[in-house]
Amino acid sequence: MTTINKDEIQKFSNLANEWWDVKGKFKPLHMFNPIRIEYILDEISKHFSIDKDKRLMLKNLEILDIGCGGGLMSEPMARLGGRVTGIDAAEKNIKVAYLHSKKNNLKINYQNKSPEQLKEKEKYDVILNLEIVEHVDNLDLYLSSCYNLLKKNGLMFTATINRTFISYIKAIIGAEYVLRWLPIGTHDWNKFIKPEELQEKLVGINFSSKDISGLEFNPLVNKWKKSQNLSVNYIICSSKN
Repeated sequence: MTTINKDEIQKFSNLANEWWDVKGKFKPLHMFNPIRIEYILDEISKHFSIDKDKRLMLKNLEILDIGCGGGLMSEPMARLGGRVTGIDAAEKNIKVAYLHSKKNNLKINYQNKSPEQLKEKEKYDVILNLEIVEHVDNLDLYLSSCYNLLKKNGLMFTATINRTFISYIKAIIGAEYVLRWLPIGTHDWNKFIKPEELQEKLVGINFSSKDISGLEFNPLVNKWKKSQNLSVNYIICSSKN
């Protein structure tokens, strides 16, 4: 069995050369990154009792970035001292990520794989599932593969989009057709998952939910912020029991 959706892989392979263009097709992710990083570091700091102001606060933590794309999250995690493995089912993405990390003298273990293709003896302290679950096939296999790759008491971050009427208006009509933040066809509304559905799946395979927060765009300041509004973008922090 596999979690790889070939149509989704082709879609992102076609855009691979644009990952690090802050004004290109991935501009929304570059804008999204600061709040994602802030949230992840806050939760890691609390869970592992790490001083957030420490320069290399992620030192000695094994971090797996699934669906890493061009390395937009892998690189900041590595700069903070994390031992990062970035995997992506699109080979072009991995090539772009590898070359960019080499240019920046960062040691990141990039692999052209999906999570079920990794050896389960490899265990991680932190797994990042950021804007990926809405693009995979067989979500149950995907989440169980993540569980098997996480150390006991490890943390997993799952960020995705709620399946609501407002998410259709904002994430598809607004982001793809009106603002042209994303190429048309990037998302399939039917593959969005409600927070309660995702939490039920996570609890069903022995994860404990530690926090769930909304991520909301403020057009007045052109920035993303954490909020209690889960109607569109949200992130779940869960730990392995």
